[in-house]
Amino acid sequence: MAELVKSGNQGEILSAELEEKYLTFILGAEEYGISILRVKEIIGMMPIRQVPKTPPFLKGVINLRGKVIPIVDLRLKFGMEEMTATERTCIIVVEVCEQEASVLTGIVVDSVSEVLNVRGSDIAETPDLGIRLNTDYVRGMAKTDKSVRVLLNIDRVVRDDAWTP
Repeated sequence: MAELVKSGNQGEILSAELEEKYLTFILGAEEYGISILRVKEIIGMMPIRQVPKTPPFLKGVINLRGKVIPIVDLRLKFGMEEMTATERTCIIVVEVCEQEASVLTGIVVDSVSEVLNVRGSDIAETPDLGIRLNTDYVRGMAKTDKSVRVLLNIDRVVRDDAWTP
């Protein structure tokens, strides 16, 4: 997958590689997006079987048509307060690349918003937040008429524990 690349002293973005469709979803008051190419399906909440001695953000596993799929609660992964599931809470099943293999993983989100076609010119790099933070999990920021949506690198979000609170 193409990632954000800075060029020159101005920190310009070669954003044409990031131009694609993104599935956007809500967590708390924020809206995020992941590449639609990584989304396999969206399902309603279902019983999640807990796995002992796993981090709190790893809610457990589900059996989806004979496949055991790990479930990550993005609220907990991002250090947000846990929320009781509502009728809009859902699981987005994504394909996560791990070395040379791909793994199906479910991510719990508050709600799914829309599929957004993001032009390269509407993508900005992750801003300097004034402190040293690892923002490798952010592909960029999608600027729309009314807001900014954080475009996530789903591989790093799900598999990288280095930035988990």
